[in-house]
Amino acid sequence: MATKSTSNTSDSGFSADEMAAMKQRAAELRAEKKRGAKKADEAEACVEAIMALPQPDRGLAEAIHRIVLDVAPELDPKTWYGFPSYARNGKVVVFFKPASKFKSRYATLGFEEAAQLDDGAMWVTSFAVLEVGPAEEKVIRTLVKKARG
Repeated sequence: MATKSTSNTSDSGFSADEMAAMKQRAAELRAEKKRGAKKADEAEACVEAIMALPQPDRGLAEAIHRIVLDVAPELDPKTWYGFPSYARNGKVVVFFKPASKFKSRYATLGFEEAAQLDDGAMWVTSFAVLEVGPAEEKVIRTLVKKARG
């Protein structure tokens, strides 16, 4: 019987990176409650999260941030599990998960349930992102326009 290595996971089965993300989210919730969830503070936290990312994640996040603010200025920038995200009425619509956060091969542009991407009985809710050139920007703009509702 093979034994499971616990050097990278907690007793709960979550990795150290996953535990750190959950702790980050708990801290975000405490901070939102403490400051009354001021949108300016949340937007600043989003920009700070982007600036703290290593390259190439930072460049990807900056491009996505620029696109979302341009296409859907009604979405509020904030952090969500430490990720840059954009919400409507407090509910995350779109988020960027950097590859560096969980040592992944690629970053992810994701959409939560508040996104209006429904297309029949099945639709895509996340996309691997390696770069944001003109073709990718066009796709992201289209997705964000649809997601904002």
